Amino acid sequence: MLNALKKRRAIRQFEAREVEREKIEQLLEAATYAPNDRMREPWHFYVMQGASLKGYEQVALNFLEKRFPTKPHLVESSMEAITKTPLIIAVTSAIVEGDEGATKDNIFAVSSAIMSMWLMAEQLGLGMVWRTRGVGLVHDTALHAYIGASEQEQLVGTLCIGYPAESITSEKKRTAFAEKTTWL
Repeated sequence: MLNALKKRRAIRQFEAREVEREKIEQLLEAATYAPNDRMREPWHFYVMQGASLKGYEQVALNFLEKRFPTKPHLVESSMEAITKTPLIIAVTSAIVEGDEGATKDNIFAVSSAIMSMWLMAEQLGLGMVWRTRGVGLVHDTALHAYIGASEQEQLVGTLCIGYPAESITSEKKRTAFAEKTTWL
């Protein structure tokens, strides 16, 4: 397991081929086994391919052009991140009315679900990157509205998934756990 975690990478460049439905379903199933408080299973997945992915591209383009009206090169490079992605899954977390603690616990559970998907993606020969800012649109209402998420859902991540265009074999530098640990 430690080797799998060490090999995990954010993949941003994908081959121009569709991800098979069977593999998408395996990713989604892996997510459902994530730990979650009181078995609330607070996640919801919005799968975008084909026409729905083209619609997402338009939502992202509108957002970027509005946010960066004087930076067309930034808009163009940001758009490449999604126009060359064959599969995007937006993931939401349930908001628990009147219970801020439970709502936060749900976000933690959804984050675990996303990590489960990431590890499964690696096993299936897929690459993935978890986006939040910019084209991830997690902090904007446009994607929330586009996917039809309810008022009781909040976006946690936009997952860009596909077959990696190249393999990354270099080890990612990490701070040793000892530098981030206090033994009490």
